[in-house]
Amino acid sequence: MQELNKYEYAVVRYVPRVEREEFINVGLAMMCKRRRWIKVGICIPEGKLCAMCPDTDREILARQLQSFVEIAEGKRGAGPVAQYPVEERFRWISAVKSSVIQTSRPHPGVCEDLDATFSRLFEELVL
Repeated sequence: MQELNKYEYAVVRYVPRVEREEFINVGLAMMCKRRRWIKVGICIPEGKLCAMCPDTDREILARQLQSFVEIAEGKRGAGPVAQYPVEERFRWISAVKSSVIQTSRPHPGVCEDLDATFSRLFEELVL
């Protein structure tokens, strides 16, 4: 039996009109501090986006969401936050924001396989 990994995850949300508090799940951020593992996946659901906010600039939204992926991956061009340890990058990604891109509160869990758990959560919560 493999050792269990403690992890945290947060759902990434697009909130087109903050005052209405309506959102579309567009991604998932997940982190395991002990393994120094972090991953962000993004998927913009076109059908929901067209129904809820057809005037959204998809190119700008995709670029903004891609910055979360690049910060998680620690890319040099993603700014100073991308160079933080994984737990601090996750805290920055999942911090409370009043912008159009927000996250749920972080949720904890345990698993044997981080990648498989990420895929399962991404499928359930985003796709």
